[in-house]
Amino acid sequence: MADFILASASPRRRELMNITGLDFEVVVSDADESVVPKDLPIKLYVQELALLKASATAKQVLKNKKAHVIAADTVVTLDGKILGKPKDKADAEAMLAALSGRTHEVYTGICVMRMSDAKSVCRAVCTSVTFKELTDDKIKKYVKTKEPMDKAGAYGIQGKGSLLIDKIEGDYFNVVGLPVAALAELLENEFNITVL
Repeated sequence: MADFILASASPRRRELMNITGLDFEVVVSDADESVVPKDLPIKLYVQELALLKASATAKQVLKNKKAHVIAADTVVTLDGKILGKPKDKADAEAMLAALSGRTHEVYTGICVMRMSDAKSVCRAVCTSVTFKELTDDKIKKYVKTKEPMDKAGAYGIQGKGSLLIDKIEGDYFNVVGLPVAALAELLENEFNITVL
């Protein structure tokens, strides 16, 4: 078993973990995310979700005492309200119309849990994303690509969704789903693990 466990089913997070050069394997978390209260402050909410995922995955890899479990959770917020994954096409169109011409925030909570002593450290990273003004036609065309259907906020910045964006302030990789620079810093400062 690898020394690092990524507690995520996301292919995007897997790709971003590859950037670190760490030897890792994926063990998908079976955490019940509904137990985390949605009325928590957003930064705390995403960290709680990441900790919950790390804990659930740690139970699955108990025998590997050398492992560090890495978990993350990303949410899109507009006016302090969380935009989840769209339920259907109409929901995706409504989300994109709400984001049109406006700035929103993307928060990712990351958590690293060391199996040998259960030391856990969590962080939250925020990136501001500003959308271009979108016509109804552009929104409908984008939704037809089906890209928005499994994405929080109904867009994927690493795909065709990038065409909708005017600017971002902060970590691009955070918007994709794993702020690798913040993760590397956390590993180095808290666990004495050098990534680069």
